[in-house]
Amino acid sequence: MPLFDRLRRFRDVTATEGHTEAADEHPRVQHVLDAAIRGTQAGFVATLIMTAFRLPILRSLPPSANFWSQYVADEDPGDHPIAALALHLVYGTGSGLAFGVLFSLYDAGRSIEPEQRGLLWGSVYGLVLSAVGVQFVLQDLLDVRLEADELALFHAGHLVYGLSLGAWVGSRTEGVEDPERDYEYRHGN
Repeated sequence: MPLFDRLRRFRDVTATEGHTEAADEHPRVQHVLDAAIRGTQAGFVATLIMTAFRLPILRSLPPSANFWSQYVADEDPGDHPIAALALHLVYGTGSGLAFGVLFSLYDAGRSIEPEQRGLLWGSVYGLVLSAVGVQFVLQDLLDVRLEADELALFHAGHLVYGLSLGAWVGSRTEGVEDPERDYEYRHGN
């Protein structure tokens, strides 16, 4: 059974169990589980988009290749492209899960549409991940220093990730009139 189906099933079971003094928590638990599912899906998709953006430009594997070579395989970072890409996908998917939950819990800014909030906060989130990635992961953990042009593209890739992540979560969150309905483009007037 796929992960998303299991999470939905768990959500449905917790939402329909007997009413107790914690019954008021069921909508909150369901809300957070829904947000976790959306965030996980969004993180997966956004990581694919970011990777597709960065691979042809930087012509190198993501920094997860360096992590894999230093802490797991003790070989050249380019020797394990599948492991490096899989690890990158895991990082991005997990970060998406966290964003989905945080986005659902953040009450400020509810006066603007969820799609707009998603784009705004997704961009901020992507850039924060990028800054943390450079300072703590690349420099401190992996002892990697990027040149100025590489650094700009590293940040650009994470901005693409954040925009993709925020657009996905925002367009599928509560408050959207009908998250299953396709967007329709109307002629002027």
